[in-house]
Amino acid sequence: MNIKTKPLLFLLLFSLFFSCKKEASENSILLYCAAGMKPVLEQVVSQYYKEHGVRVDLQYGGSGTLLSNIRIAKQGDLYLAADKSYIDEAINFGLIAETQPLAYIKPIIAVAKGNPKKIKRISGLLREDIKIAIANPDAASVGRLTKKMLQQSSLWDGIQKNITVLMPTVNEVANAIKLGSVDAGIIWDATANQYDEIEVVEEELFDSYIKNITIGVLNYSEQPMEALKFLRYLSSKDKGMPVFKTLGYKPIDGDVWQEKPELLFYSGGVNRLAIDKTINAFEERESVSVTRVYNGCGILVSQIKAGQNPDAYLTCDVSFMNQVKDDFIDIMDVSNTKIIIATKKGNPNNIQSLKDLAKSNLQLGVCNHDQSALGALTKKLLEGENLWENVYKNVRSQTPTADLLVNQILTGSLDAVIVYNANVSMVKDKLDVVYIDLKQATALQNIGVKTDSKNKYLTRRLIKSLTNNQSKKSYLEHGFEWIVDINK
Repeated sequence: MNIKTKPLLFLLLFSLFFSCKKEASENSILLYCAAGMKPVLEQVVSQYYKEHGVRVDLQYGGSGTLLSNIRIAKQGDLYLAADKSYIDEAINFGLIAETQPLAYIKPIIAVAKGNPKKIKRISGLLREDIKIAIANPDAASVGRLTKKMLQQSSLWDGIQKNITVLMPTVNEVANAIKLGSVDAGIIWDATANQYDEIEVVEEELFDSYIKNITIGVLNYSEQPMEALKFLRYLSSKDKGMPVFKTLGYKPIDGDVWQEKPELLFYSGGVNRLAIDKTINAFEERESVSVTRVYNGCGILVSQIKAGQNPDAYLTCDVSFMNQVKDDFIDIMDVSNTKIIIATKKGNPNNIQSLKDLAKSNLQLGVCNHDQSALGALTKKLLEGENLWENVYKNVRSQTPTADLLVNQILTGSLDAVIVYNANVSMVKDKLDVVYIDLKQATALQNIGVKTDSKNKYLTRRLIKSLTNNQSKKSYLEHGFEWIVDINK
């Protein structure tokens, strides 16, 4: 071989190696998984690989241990905790983006088959002849919950004397009971369901401590789209959820599995500029399609009443959600915007208030009160000031959405229009704005999930995107006031 060709060959092999490495990494994701969920995840991961050719590498441990590992490693794609409180902690640490509930579990007292020590209730764990195993409160979710429950019931000190071993995971507690090295332990009901050698002692005290198994996408993920796809698969009612149910968990009623889901999103026209970019980013990250229908709320509500089924509806004003509120869940307030008068630049007709809209020879534009939230609010506003009839005589244009009115005032075909402040946020240098000093001159926007949506959880993540701090910035830039209550 010519010595001059060696560097070229080395570079070629070097490039090929890293190309293959990149391709391999793109076909695998890393999931930190609470140990108690191992039987479920092993089945679902195998099933997912056969169907989609993507490997999900699983790292097991107690939920608390895994969270500590994630904070140190600062890598990986997904984190599945047996108790949502750990996901909440991860969010507070800035580690988690999207989340998804999976199933419900409850702590129980577990004993060997036949209950040889005849333990009837939790009081039986206080007996001097009982040896107990629990999961380490600093490592596993069931361990932390065990300590919390017993402390709140003033039983911790008494039972702690009988705890002979702290295990790192719930599975190891179950194995200790199975092998007879301890007499009893506190584990998850779903874990007990997986052991023929274990019997459950019912304890009413534990009934109020049902926990939510939850998975989240890590902010460190270099493949969020692939991670979210697996999250949807794991939580779908026809893929992952049947495995949870078979193995003794109480699964959520998940979304229907689709490789590339499609959402139908209804929105009052006023919201378009504030939300479009957020929805575009959501589509790309989740690898989904969101069909947006922007129109007057009167038209949208009529379509919903006629049987149309959007996955979500974002109103121009709460009064229109009220008309279909029985068809929606998770309704929350998002923003509000003022109703204003927009005039030609320089305000040549010297319009200063609603009363001035009754001036003779004025060419006025309003939204249609049957088709639009703004139209209905405008009529109500004018009627409240006893101005409707006098002002209505000057109306030359009625439209279903306010953006059409803004175009007409900009082209000079109208002297004034009644629109939302949000409608003119991008063109205030080309017209004049007259603010209406009345409390009722405000529209409140809210959003809800359709009760019969087949994609409720995906829709909830979309709404979460539309109500996060990044979306807030867009709303404020487009003339809205932000009123989202993140604690609800």
